Amino acid sequence: MTNMSKTIIFFGTDSFSVSALISLIEAGYEIGAVITKPDSRSGRGQKLVAPLVKQVAIYHGIPVWQPAKLSEVLDQIKAFGDVIGVLSSFGKIIPQAIIDAFHPGIINIHPSLLPLYRGPSPIETAILNGDTETGVSIMKLTAEMDAGPVYAQEIYELDGTETAPELYETLSALGGRMLIETLPSIIEGNLLPSPQQNDAVYCYLLKKENALLNPAEMTAVQAERQVRAYIQFPKTKLAYKDGTVIVTKAHIVTDDTHEDFTVAFKDGSSLTIDELIAPSGKTMSGQAFTNGINSTLSEQAY
Repeated sequence: MTNMSKTIIFFGTDSFSVSALISLIEAGYEIGAVITKPDSRSGRGQKLVAPLVKQVAIYHGIPVWQPAKLSEVLDQIKAFGDVIGVLSSFGKIIPQAIIDAFHPGIINIHPSLLPLYRGPSPIETAILNGDTETGVSIMKLTAEMDAGPVYAQEIYELDGTETAPELYETLSALGGRMLIETLPSIIEGNLLPSPQQNDAVYCYLLKKENALLNPAEMTAVQAERQVRAYIQFPKTKLAYKDGTVIVTKAHIVTDDTHEDFTVAFKDGSSLTIDELIAPSGKTMSGQAFTNGINSTLSEQAY
């Protein structure tokens, strides 16, 4: 069997998945189906929105399955016979019965250097921790989360200015390239995975309650990293006067110069808020926001 004659079932949901799917399509692989989450409601109008990989699959004429439970499509998977799975940012635990339906298994693209940052938020966690490098692991999926043996890894150097969306895009493209480079050898049995070395480090699901900055308990460095890591979700919020703003850009101030909208943190350094979303929902500079606040206070004084 040549590597191109093997049918692939693709598991994915969000934007990180798209590069891998497009890479497979452009490389000429046969995609038997794309499995993704059901459409979800989004925005103020709560309109149903299809996952990005569904949109890509439909454009390329690939069948899309959106089961409420994966067990619902087990028979459909088995009907393909000898089939391999590829998974990228799917967002659901894969049952063992589904894993067993594939040969040599399901190949997973994970955006960290496993066993570092097993779990759902490796990109945000790398930024939060101030890591100097991250990367992508091509691994064989197991029922235990991100614990499977690894086929290949590639390091990506960080410079400390990356936002989560930027790093998602970079590692997504890297994962797509690595998949195409390794998949033929995996299918042919020439590349075997190796068990993960060292102790696992886990990252966790991000929640809205993680969003609020606490200057009394955080350093300015920690706060600036959070702004970059949480810019999409759960965002970074700061209580200011009688309201709460969402901080979208900020930089650290280490001297006594207080410019524009500056907040002091516990280590004696400060964070200047360069851009924010005001309680009104309008995006503006920190200076424009404080100018507006001061102008309102001046008017109230008369």
